[in-house]
Amino acid sequence: MPREPHAPAEPRAPRADAQRNRDHLLAAAATLVAEQGTQASLRDVARRAGVGLGTLYRHFPTREDLLEALLGRRFEHLAARADTLAATEPAERALTDWLHDFTLDAGAYQGLPATLMATLSDPESALHALCLRMRQAGGRLLAAAQREGVIRPDVTALDLFALANALSWITDQAPTLTERRDHLFRLVLDGLRPRPRQ
Repeated sequence: MPREPHAPAEPRAPRADAQRNRDHLLAAAATLVAEQGTQASLRDVARRAGVGLGTLYRHFPTREDLLEALLGRRFEHLAARADTLAATEPAERALTDWLHDFTLDAGAYQGLPATLMATLSDPESALHALCLRMRQAGGRLLAAAQREGVIRPDVTALDLFALANALSWITDQAPTLTERRDHLFRLVLDGLRPRPRQ
């Protein structure tokens, strides 16, 4: 008799010790990246997590893979927030609130704005897809605000992404400007609005 075909095997959950190592690595990375920025030593991350460097590379083959795992939940929440704001707020308010949140998140770690901008020219980076989702989320809010005529029609989602990162980069590079962040943010918003006709 012909044999019954086997059902495809269900993907196995990671072993408990492997999951524990991953959790320790992410906790150590969150602490070190907060202290030292996105260029924190991967060797120090492994050491603080209590695992070998090989274990770190098994879970996160590149620095970008580690940062993608570290930032993924934060940025997924931000993408979902764009949909919530679009459904509950007027278009201009939705865009303003989301852009403000994105600017804060992009400046969460020293060096992060430059790291995010570098993904634009590196589609193979683990962070590229994460940043693409951010640009798409912002792009939907931007398009709604443009349809209502409250944002200039020549602004693109990439412009929005670049401006948010630029604001984060300024306060990243010059912490003394942090207290001016909201003022700088309002200046950017003013630049996004249509100019009155002469």
